[in-house]
Amino acid sequence: MADYRTYSMELAGKTLSVDIGRVGKQANGCAFMHYGETTVLCTATASKQPREGIDFFPLSVEYEEKFYSAGKMPGGFNKREGKASENAVLTSRVIDRPMRPLFPKDYRNDVTLDAMVMSVDPTARPELVGMLGCALATTISDIPFDGPCAMTQIGMQDGKFIVNPDQATWDKGDMRLTVASVGQKVIMIEAGCNEIPDDKMLEAIYMAHDVNLKVIEFFKEIAEKEGKPKHSYVSCAVPEALFEEIKKIVPPEEMEKATFNDDKQAREEAVAEATAKVEEALKDNEEWAPIIGEAMYQYQKKTVRKMILKDHKRPDGRDIKQIRPLAAEIDIIPRVHGSAMFTRGQTQICDVITLAPLSEKQKVDGLDENITEKRYIHQYNFPSYSVGETKVSRGPGRREIGHGALAERAMLPVLPSEAEFPYAIRAVSETFESNGSTSQASICASSMALMAAGVPVKDQVAGISCGLVTGDTDDDFIVLTDIQGLEDFFGDMDFKVAGTHKGITAIQMDIKIHGLTRPIVEQAISQCHEARDFIMENVMKNAIAEPRKELGKYAPKIVQIQIDPEKIGEVVGQRGKTINEIIARTGVKIDITDDGAVSVCGQDKASMDKAIEMIQMIVTDYEEGQFYEGNVVSIKEFGAFVEFAPGKEGMVHISRIANRRINRVEDELTLGDHVRVKCLGKDKMGRMVFSIKDAK
Repeated sequence: MADYRTYSMELAGKTLSVDIGRVGKQANGCAFMHYGETTVLCTATASKQPREGIDFFPLSVEYEEKFYSAGKMPGGFNKREGKASENAVLTSRVIDRPMRPLFPKDYRNDVTLDAMVMSVDPTARPELVGMLGCALATTISDIPFDGPCAMTQIGMQDGKFIVNPDQATWDKGDMRLTVASVGQKVIMIEAGCNEIPDDKMLEAIYMAHDVNLKVIEFFKEIAEKEGKPKHSYVSCAVPEALFEEIKKIVPPEEMEKATFNDDKQAREEAVAEATAKVEEALKDNEEWAPIIGEAMYQYQKKTVRKMILKDHKRPDGRDIKQIRPLAAEIDIIPRVHGSAMFTRGQTQICDVITLAPLSEKQKVDGLDENITEKRYIHQYNFPSYSVGETKVSRGPGRREIGHGALAERAMLPVLPSEAEFPYAIRAVSETFESNGSTSQASICASSMALMAAGVPVKDQVAGISCGLVTGDTDDDFIVLTDIQGLEDFFGDMDFKVAGTHKGITAIQMDIKIHGLTRPIVEQAISQCHEARDFIMENVMKNAIAEPRKELGKYAPKIVQIQIDPEKIGEVVGQRGKTINEIIARTGVKIDITDDGAVSVCGQDKASMDKAIEMIQMIVTDYEEGQFYEGNVVSIKEFGAFVEFAPGKEGMVHISRIANRRINRVEDELTLGDHVRVKCLGKDKMGRMVFSIKDAK
């Protein structure tokens, strides 16, 4: 085999190493990454020619989880990896968001970044290794890329930050923070936290940033030795001459008037009219006609940015920190277990809660041995009608999965434990209307819907997004509270922060420029805190201030009792016979955990009480003198057997059936008779012995 080169550095107590030139030589760039005993093969490839007829950069990121990496067999009949897991989708998004802004804006060649997990060491999370490997593979490739960038993860245990924590600490700690940096700036933040104060969050972000700077230096050293010359490409930039011609047809004042309107549809119609005017004027120019749409988009973008940055004027006339009109209401959907609707301007989310027994928890089949199921599931849907478009639904895409996961992270810290509330919980956010930051509206709606459903959440959670418009210098910027769609499309940042009054529960920040300075990050976090406090105090609490004390009439009722774990087998019975008999007789659902927690779920209180009574009778140690009721299930010459609980029988000797002598058991009893009996203890064979005559 040909020679290859290995580069190493110490990172958070473990060795990070990469082999260059060992595998994947036909890819544009390849980094064979090792961190501890975690191994991830990362490649970057690009097409030789731009894709025709598109106005965006076609980047695809694939994070592949191979089950062999964790010594596991895939589930299902095929025993082969199939559709990407939710974790794989979310990891791909985290890799995509900081890297996308570092490719040239006028680059249209297809680029694929692939991170294939080949070995998993629980002390070194493969997601982190994949993130680093994709950044390095692209940096040393011939693909145009303004890197390197690097990522670090911060966990928290017992109030202390842990850099690049092991899987168990990451899963169970109070913080799951991922920070990406490029140059001297932060370029991406993602977090799920247990109500972390703003100052503590900033401390963690810049601890990660400092580590990133060391990794970036390491990557630069590798790139100096291994980097390929960047290839040339066909630029898809709009010619400046076209902009000048468009300004003659649609003067800046006319574009400002078209763009600055607080009604989304009216604004889009005005811009469409301006575009049609340009297309008609330039229809004979074969070179410019195909790119008029992109040119008008950029013209509109420059108009919006100039008005915000120079004149502090927003398209809908709001102040820089002003939130759009807000509304909140609950119980808008009948018969469901809980519902709420949250409206912010032209963004509207309806969230619906479903409660179920813990047996309905979602099973998770992945590489993380600590996570095999999910008790709280938050799903987000974005139908085309919410933005006035027509498109057939093909199921949730990566964006929808990402928005659902963000809302899920935001709510997890305030949910009651299973012991406090023995239910599986599903929240579904339906987007009725969209004009910016529907993911944060989903958090507000789900917080209220959970309270309306009677889930004893610890506090309300709200979310808001801040945007950014930057000028020519680092000090020239405007941070906008509550960005609408237009400001998101044309701005430089989407900084989403969710939390309680006490602290942050989730962050997702991605940008379109080459990093943020610390003053921008600090101001965005501060403005988000101020905005979410306002939303909770002035809107959400007016709709519902605290969780309802009781569940709705259509929600399943669950009663939990504790039994001796050694008695579980008696309740379940051979091949589940006993527990299935209880379920058949009462119509309830029963879940039993390994520690002896028994949850009885049903709609009818009498049926639930009966099931609990049966279970308690099965697990009770019986004493002489106790009275029971049961049914005659067997008749013999010498007596009868009475079942007083599923799977529990006792014998009544013929001499103890009546107060007089009887010759045949059948003279007094028939199968199915309901009788009251008194316990006389156990016979020599260990069977329960009952008396009917002593129970009368």
